[in-house]
Amino acid sequence: MHFSDLALSKRLERAEGHACVQYAKARHRLFPDSGAEWMECAGAYAVFDGIESPVTQTFGLGIFEELSPAALGVIEGFFLDRGAPVLHEMSPFSGVAALGMLCTRNYRPIEISNVLCRSVERPTADEQSAVSVRVIAPEEAQLWSDISARGWSHEHPELRDFLLDRGGISAAREESLCFLAEYDGKPGAAGVLCIHDGVALFGGSATVPELRRRGLQAALLHKRMCYAFDRGCDLAMMVAEPGSDSQRNAERKGFRIAYTRTKWRLCS
Repeated sequence: MHFSDLALSKRLERAEGHACVQYAKARHRLFPDSGAEWMECAGAYAVFDGIESPVTQTFGLGIFEELSPAALGVIEGFFLDRGAPVLHEMSPFSGVAALGMLCTRNYRPIEISNVLCRSVERPTADEQSAVSVRVIAPEEAQLWSDISARGWSHEHPELRDFLLDRGGISAAREESLCFLAEYDGKPGAAGVLCIHDGVALFGGSATVPELRRRGLQAALLHKRMCYAFDRGCDLAMMVAEPGSDSQRNAERKGFRIAYTRTKWRLCS
């Protein structure tokens, strides 16, 4: 059993932060002029992947080291020097003092998300015969990106350009794999699995509208859980909007809410 505490939060936040660092590294390799880079300060990762990228933010602020005004100033400078907004994804285990410091520096909350986790166990046999799931080949990065963008942009049209851009980068990212689910041979859902220090991060899952409620998401989860188990992971995590279909689907598969995070933005 994994208890919701600071130790668990450190593992989960580090896994997601590591995945986003690898994303920025992959973009830098593919597009050296993009300016994508990252730094570590006060135990947190600060990632820059472009001014409008959802990856551009900090991960783990306040849970690995006590946050100080000096360290926060360095991190703010990292983003401001690149013309990017200053965003922090904060675990509640960062503590009242860290959150209070953000308030005194004119930050405001802009987003809430639930971090869910469960133990990785050997999955039972998958009986969904009409659905098949596989890891994509490098040349299928654009296909994967198209399916992901179609699925996600139905609820989040503002992310369409980012999602179309992510295919080649996600495929090139180290320590992660892109999975494609097909229904009767027709591509219909996309998902990602990132692995770090025994934690399997299930991310980027989306199904095209016309193939929803066909079991594609369940099959994607099953295949990725098998992959994580075979590689020795003991902990699986997902991040979802509170009360969303994604959260309900995760809870049906044994995930439980570990804690609720708040994203903070520095206001001018």
